[in-house]
Amino acid sequence: MFFLQDRIFAPMQKTTCSLDRCFLCRHSLPEWKELVAIKKQTFLVKKGRQVFAEGDAVQGIFFMNEGTVKVSKNWGEQKELILRFARPGDVLGHRGFGGDLQYPVSATTIEDTKLCFVDNAFLTSSLAANTNLTFQFMQLYAAELQRIEKRMRDLAHMDVKGRIAQALLDIQAIFGTGGDDFISVPVSRQDIASYAGTTYETVFKFFTELTAREALFTVGKNLKIRDRKDLEAYLKTDSFE
Repeated sequence: MFFLQDRIFAPMQKTTCSLDRCFLCRHSLPEWKELVAIKKQTFLVKKGRQVFAEGDAVQGIFFMNEGTVKVSKNWGEQKELILRFARPGDVLGHRGFGGDLQYPVSATTIEDTKLCFVDNAFLTSSLAANTNLTFQFMQLYAAELQRIEKRMRDLAHMDVKGRIAQALLDIQAIFGTGGDDFISVPVSRQDIASYAGTTYETVFKFFTELTAREALFTVGKNLKIRDRKDLEAYLKTDSFE
């Protein structure tokens, strides 16, 4: 028995979690975790699979334990605009609550991803029983609203090279770097284009400029920012006045 369309959950494999890493467990009362262990479902979603699609009916909410996910909206014909990248500890599907109970975005894995799911009824019970969890959700929504407002401002007022530069800096800030200074999660040029609101070809050309100046080093999808100041020089927006 499952809760959403079979086409979404067919690739998922059931697994377990430690009940201490995800957003729900971290902010719930210790005694509530015993009920979480009974009610939640934990799944491993393979790389490149959709967790849910824009327009699907909301049946519950997802909490990330491992992996990486891109959250996107349809943007024109056969295009997507990536709104954010999610990592362990983040929440997926929370924007679907309220209104007509449809997910307004899609979530797709970039790496193999482990996540937990709880249905609408148990989420409501959890919020009622755990005041700190409710407060943390308020903080989550407020932070996301601020982030989305900034993203929309940048898309509207920053030129394309600035948006790509910002995308690179954002991705490094989200995922961090390894011992070799490469960004820890490989991200495709198409995903960078979708995050920056531009095309693959534009990203490719700008990357060529950056690598020629040794501001950026690439090996396939692996990226290393060599000159942060070079990228920051592009982060200028037009005046709102």
